[in-house]
Amino acid sequence: MDKDKKVIGIISIEDIINCIESNKLNDKVENQMTKRVVTINYNETLKTALQYFEKYGYGRFPVVDDDGKLVGIITKNDILGAIAMKLGILYLHDERRKKVLEQEIDKSLITGNEINKLNADFYFKIDYFDINSIGIGATNLKKFLLDKGFDEKFVRRIAISTYEAEANVVIHSGSTGEIYCFLEKDSIVVRVEDQGKGIENIELAMKEGYSTAPDYVRELGFGAGMGLPNMKRYADKMVVLSEKGKGVIIEMVFFKS
Repeated sequence: MDKDKKVIGIISIEDIINCIESNKLNDKVENQMTKRVVTINYNETLKTALQYFEKYGYGRFPVVDDDGKLVGIITKNDILGAIAMKLGILYLHDERRKKVLEQEIDKSLITGNEINKLNADFYFKIDYFDINSIGIGATNLKKFLLDKGFDEKFVRRIAISTYEAEANVVIHSGSTGEIYCFLEKDSIVVRVEDQGKGIENIELAMKEGYSTAPDYVRELGFGAGMGLPNMKRYADKMVVLSEKGKGVIIEMVFFKS
């Protein structure tokens, strides 16, 4: 928005991924944003909002007042959440899958060394129920590492890779996930785990542009098929361990120099 809080553009995760691909992360938002923004007035009904989603196919709309000033944002999840509360629908965590690949994996997939998760330097539990929460874990990890004094460019690589892994958990797993970070002498190790649906074909999933994300996720700006390729691009070493129906473990190593 401009200095008068009037909406002048919108930028999506898809736009940012494109900037990563074209090395334009330092470009200004105004140069990469979509300037023809469809907004919705805060006095409109939810019925009108649903009509907007159907008409334009977007996943969210900026909400403005009568003067065109930004006052909020509305997503499909907001409406679905309101409907769920109205109907008394309760979403329960799936506690049936307690372990990954039949047993708890407590060794590094890369070095083979024992991993004590209780001694992780950073931990974050991923909530897969809210697609709008994607990136909170990666952001918290980024702040943690910057506060530790690590170089900003180095931390950015870690944050991008962690973000992609976090997004995969929320979009694809159908399960809660966990982010662990270990500060080693010459490297930083990030491990992201879930106990969900797993990856049926890892080789295919590694191909750029391949995605199994449903349409509603794509409409929200996610599911571009760049998750695993971006992780591999920014990590110095990466291993993916998965089996259909038995979760996913992604371990990434980032060398300090």
